[in-house]
Amino acid sequence: MAKLPDMTKHRGFPYAMPGTGIQFVIRRANPKGATPIKALPRHARPGSGAHRIDAAFLHALWHHFGAEPFERGNLDAARLNLLFGREVMAVEKDFDPVSYEALLVINERVARQSFPESFEDIFEV
Repeated sequence: MAKLPDMTKHRGFPYAMPGTGIQFVIRRANPKGATPIKALPRHARPGSGAHRIDAAFLHALWHHFGAEPFERGNLDAARLNLLFGREVMAVEKDFDPVSYEALLVINERVARQSFPESFEDIFEV
């Protein structure tokens, strides 16, 4: 088996959204390389199931990392891509979208407008 790339595992970060099959983290690095992080259009309307999943993921990000930069690590690319470029931004100018070590940060102003429920102490699933 090929050697897996190094990948930070965010201990204590929720594995998935409870009651769904939607994962928030991956178990192991992809031997072919990380899935690229890129901004994807988000079509979910507030109150929809997809919006709740994005809000729950942002809630987990905020309550785990706060306003501090964090490594992409084992965070799920599909979830990040729906927030990237809006609520989650690259920290570095020379951002590498296929690096598990890429630094990200929550754009708190935009995130609070898009997902105010994510900043509550408790997120009801």
